[in-house]
Amino acid sequence: MKKLLEGIVRFKQEDFEEHKHLFSNLKRAQTPHTLFIGCSDSRVVPELITKTMPGELFVIRNIANIVPSYRETQEYVSTTSGIEYAVNVLNVQNIVVCGHSNCGGCASMYLPESVLAQTPHTRKWLELTRHVKERVLQELNGQGEDVREWMTEQINVIEQIKHLLSYPFIKEKCQNKEINILGWYYIIETGEVFVYNSALGEFQLAN
Repeated sequence: MKKLLEGIVRFKQEDFEEHKHLFSNLKRAQTPHTLFIGCSDSRVVPELITKTMPGELFVIRNIANIVPSYRETQEYVSTTSGIEYAVNVLNVQNIVVCGHSNCGGCASMYLPESVLAQTPHTRKWLELTRHVKERVLQELNGQGEDVREWMTEQINVIEQIKHLLSYPFIKEKCQNKEINILGWYYIIETGEVFVYNSALGEFQLAN
């Protein structure tokens, strides 16, 4: 707690003062250029990775950077409503789905039921990744857990891009070339970011 309290003091004294004019301009409105959908993992910091300032990214984070497929519902849907707001109200120009190395959510797809029973809501959430797990197991060809790990994390990004295109308003904007959808794979220990090339079907180093 002490670290957090000291942090907000330093923020006000240092960072806020340095960018005071920016915060003043943001007081009544935001016009982010990008919707960033990332994992809740504490090691993944969108603004740090992209070197962006407040007001540039509209960020949605959840376990394993999952995008539920579009459906009409009266339920409370946090990720779906965030996507809807970013695209239809804020008119973002880009959507980034960012997966990462050593993703605990992706690894949890392979945990036994006895372990997942301790986290029933997480288990239910991960049901949205069943097609990812099925595809990885089909393509793995007996390779080890290290290969399974990065393969799952990358295929998961590709699957979530497909889910985005199930949203009618996103599909329409893509067809009209009004929005860009990007798939990223971030490696924590090296700082490298690989971007998915749909034409070649592979992730390519961007930095």
